[in-house]
Formats: sequence, structure tokens, C-alpha cells
Amino acid sequence: MAKRVLHVLGSLERGGVETWLMHVLRRMDKERLSFDFLVHTDRKCAYDDEARSLGARIIYNPDPRNPARYAFNFFKNLREYGPYDVVHSHVHHYSGYVLFLARLFNVPVRIAHSHNDTRHENVNNDIFRAAYLKIMENAIRKNATIGLAASRKAAESLFGVRWDDDIRWRIHYYSIDLTPFKEEVDERVVRDELGIPQRTFVVGHVGRFQRQKNHSFILEIAAEVTRRDANTLFLMVGEGPLRMSIQERAKVLGISDRLIFTGTRPDVPRLMLGAMDLFLFPSLFEGLGIVLLEAQSAGLSCVISDVIPEEVDVVKELILRLSLEQPPEEWAEAILRIKNSQKADRERCLRAIEESRFNIEHSIAEIEEIYLGRESC
Repeated sequence: MAKRVLHVLGSLERGGVETWLMHVLRRMDKERLSFDFLVHTDRKCAYDDEARSLGARIIYNPDPRNPARYAFNFFKNLREYGPYDVVHSHVHHYSGYVLFLARLFNVPVRIAHSHNDTRHENVNNDIFRAAYLKIMENAIRKNATIGLAASRKAAESLFGVRWDDDIRWRIHYYSIDLTPFKEEVDERVVRDELGIPQRTFVVGHVGRFQRQKNHSFILEIAAEVTRRDANTLFLMVGEGPLRMSIQERAKVLGISDRLIFTGTRPDVPRLMLGAMDLFLFPSLFEGLGIVLLEAQSAGLSCVISDVIPEEVDVVKELILRLSLEQPPEEWAEAILRIKNSQKADRERCLRAIEESRFNIEHSIAEIEEIYLGRESC
């Protein structure tokens, strides 16, 4: 009988974590494993239909801010859809509460997964937020049988700086499906669809419009780049709560005609291969930055902030790290230098990712081993 795994996460919108989970769901051994998803929303999301078509159920529990109601619904959900052999929680500190409830329901394997390094956000917490984080960290230590992290920084963020003293905690690297990067893409067709002139230099960014991704700084960089080189466009892929304010800020800066906002797209690899010449990623913090693996697979030079975990640097000659303390003028200079340099060999870059620890087959084999119980404590 297949082991049953319940993933707990915010939603199944297109994002790094969600995309990785879908890669696993598509390719895992369904005779040995089955997935369901408990999401902290009550709206339909981008991956819902595909997840259902692959045999997963979507369970809605949209009240994480109401602990009593959340617990009532959680137990109701487990009685209705369970039993589960594994509860795998992807909601960072809130995983402490999720796994406490899973333990009360006698779920044997309980996984806390750290996908981000949120320490930058938690520096100026008030006393209530600080107390919440401490309580949840203690709950994770008491209730998790396994802890996974996307990088060493992500592990330190949730499990503490001495995380590797505890045999339960370990790094599990994301993986990406490289199939779309092996397909032929007609650059002329892609650019025509987006209204991009063929000889234009395109700086791409993929990320949810939230503070972490630092879109306001991207606009400052864009203003400086386009002031110096009018034959440059910025392609902004993603959706989120700050999108409208960023678009308004672009108008104030007078660069609206130099930016293309695509919204959420299911064909990011195609856009990277067919439209982008460079990838810009000045995040304030990241757990890993899975989209950077995709950018390297497409052979794109990547100008990124130096706070991003170094584990993501697979094709090192593609990566240029800059400090967020450096002004936008210096970021712009770096971009324009790369514009005038020779492009990387895409096939060689793709092969490097394929041979790395981020290979999808390696990731799936490792996570299947954990789910099948050989790694529980």
C-alpha cells in the first residue's frame, strides 16, 4: 500500500516551493507514495487542477490566524481524508503548531521544512512576535521527527545556528525539471508575443511581488540602465500584492515604457530561453533561490544580491554577486558590462545543472526514502 503524505503550505500558486512539489508529484513512484495538499487559503490556485489530475486532493484550511478554529478543521480534515503516514509542513515557524497537531493525531513521520532565511525580517520584532517565534521553534524541536532545509542559511533560520548537532535536521536541495530547457525555442516568436523588438537587450526577473524580492530596487536599477542605454527592456514575471504599487512607482520614475509586466506565467523556461539576455535577482533574503537554477539552465548571466545562499551557484561564471549596499548605479554598470560580453554556451550550462546535486532524479530518490520511513527518528 502506498505511503500517504499530507503537505501543508500556504497555497498552490506558482512559486519556487510549489513548483518543486509539482515536479516531485509528476515524477514520483505513485505505487509507493500518494500526496494530498492542505492549503491555508480557500481560493483556487494555479496548480490545483494539475495536482488533482495527478491524484492529489486539495484540502482547504484558511484560518491559521485562529488557532482553535484551525485545530478543529485540521483534525476534521485528517479524520475525513486520512490516515496519513507523513505530515510535511512548509509554513516555516507555523510548522511548530502544525506538527504539534499532527503528533496529537498520532501521525508517525512529521517533517518541518525551512524554505527561507527569514532572520533579516525578524531583526526588529516586537515582544509578541519574538515570543511567537520562540514558542514555535520549541514546538518544532519537540514535535518534528525530521527537519529539512533548502540551504544552510535556511537551516539556521528555523533550526538554529547549531542545527547540524541534531541528527534530525538536514539539507535537502530542491531540484528542477530540465526538460523544458532542452526544447527548441524560437526567440523571434517569443519576443513578438511580448512586443519586444528583436535586437533589444532584455533584463529578466521572476518573482512574487512582495518585499523580499526587492522590486523597488529593481526599478532604481532599471531607471539607471535605461538612462544610459535606451535599447534595454526589463521583463518582470510574477504576481503579488505589491505589483500595482511597483507599476505606479515605474510611472513616477518615467520608465513604464521600459518595463513589461507579464503576471504569472506557466512557461518561465520558454521566456528565459526566448526573451531574456540577463537575469536580475536582488532579493533581500532567500532560502535558496530556485529560479536561479532555472536561469543558469538557460545559460543566462545572473546579477544577484550577495545574501543569497552560495549553494545555488552551480555555473559560477554566470553568477555576479553584488552587495545591496552598493548603489543602483553600480548594479547598472555591472549589467551593461555583461551586455557587451560574450554569451555563455547554453548546452554546457544545462549539462552542469544536470550533473549537479539539483538533478530531479537525485532529489526525488532522496525524498522518497524519507517518506518511506527509513529516515524517521
